[in-house]
Amino acid sequence: MGCLRSTEMHRLCLVIVVGILMRGAECGGRRGWERSSWTYESTSCRSHTASLSDFGGVGDGKTSNTWAFRAAVDHLSQFSDDGGSQLYVPPGTWLTGCFNLTSHFTLFLHKDAVILATQDMKEWPLIDPLPSYGRGRDAPGGRFCSLISGSNLTDVVITGDNGTINGQGEMWWKKFDKKELTHTRGYLIELMYSDQILISNVTLVDSPSWNVHPVYSSNVIVKGITILAPVTSRNTDGINPDSCSNVKIEDCFIVSGDDCVAIKSGWDQYGIAFGRPTEHVIIRRLTCISPFSAAIALGSEMSGGIRDIRAEDIVAHQTESGVRIKTAIGRGGYVKDIFVKGMDLHTMKWVFWSSGDYGSHADDNWDRNAIPDVAGINYRDVVAENVTFAAKLEGLQQSFYKGICISNATIGMANPNKKKPSSKKLPWNCTFIEGTSSDVTPLPCPQLPSQEYGGGHTSCTYPEDRLPIDNVEIKACTATIRT
Repeated sequence: MGCLRSTEMHRLCLVIVVGILMRGAECGGRRGWERSSWTYESTSCRSHTASLSDFGGVGDGKTSNTWAFRAAVDHLSQFSDDGGSQLYVPPGTWLTGCFNLTSHFTLFLHKDAVILATQDMKEWPLIDPLPSYGRGRDAPGGRFCSLISGSNLTDVVITGDNGTINGQGEMWWKKFDKKELTHTRGYLIELMYSDQILISNVTLVDSPSWNVHPVYSSNVIVKGITILAPVTSRNTDGINPDSCSNVKIEDCFIVSGDDCVAIKSGWDQYGIAFGRPTEHVIIRRLTCISPFSAAIALGSEMSGGIRDIRAEDIVAHQTESGVRIKTAIGRGGYVKDIFVKGMDLHTMKWVFWSSGDYGSHADDNWDRNAIPDVAGINYRDVVAENVTFAAKLEGLQQSFYKGICISNATIGMANPNKKKPSSKKLPWNCTFIEGTSSDVTPLPCPQLPSQEYGGGHTSCTYPEDRLPIDNVEIKACTATIRT
């Protein structure tokens, strides 16, 4: 087994002792210990709770707790078949590198707890690229691990009383901008091949790259979280469901340097071969600020297909576009059955934007005959003000974007610059699209002719059925810990 350093031996002995004491406490408790209790909402209540400090954690913002997090999760994994377990992160600043979660497990952050990502790159080990991408998103080859991750899990919860997970991303952004990184930056949270995920009531700050990345997973709820990053930070997407099914995102506030929510499903030939779509997604009550990106983006990695995406009650301020579809020849796949209703938009460049030439590719082996299919795009009940252009809708000559419907949309255009009359441009720019419109101001492009039935305007479709993820029960749970 080799020799352990004295500090490692001390920690190992501490964990053994803590384990013995915890088992004794479960059978009747120890006199002189105080109890601390709290309530929280979750899809699953747990039978066993332990504190990070029980495993040698030090919340001083300087001491690495990577070992403590890993030891705690490893210990608590034994309760997966006995009511599950919860790791409590108490007040303090808990510096750590990457660590994994386990099944039937809750990570709970106290309101004054900060999980602080280390800037020691040795504590960000390299992992394999995603099979649906074939390489890292930033660079060929592998990628740095995500700060909090897990694979092949069932019933995993990350929640709290709005405690903070801070990625300290500035170091990573600078290295990326200077082209000093030869591998893809890690994310704050990535859960792969997992089922029954809840992420709620936490604040995510300054991720090195994407913030929340469920991938190849199902039955995912992201609820009541706040995501904050400088609007100039690179690729700090908010929430990116990727080849996932049955997803609910609601009541989230995001300030980002990239798309606030981006729906994805793999990249070029790798995503086509993997063949797992993102489908049955509901987004509600999203508030977004992102001056250089979209409130909601579909793609550009959409080669496994995207369908049945529903969004309602979306608010965006100083965001480049409300909804953007990003595809390209070589992507293949499809974007179908997209339904958006109720957008309140302030200071935008474009309200609606679709791009058929978003042409970054994983490598040179992409298929020139892989043409994406975009159809059934529905937008209704939109109010926007101070908008530079109403829409830029660009499909593909090889495959028109079909079935675009826009209804009940009032778009207030920004006042043109009086000193530069030539800057006045058409509010709508449409190529290679087909569709209809109804009750839209300013008048849309000719490719979206107004359509009325029986003397009245028609509204674009929005499904009335409930998605299965809406039927997942959120329970009131109580946890108790000895302090």
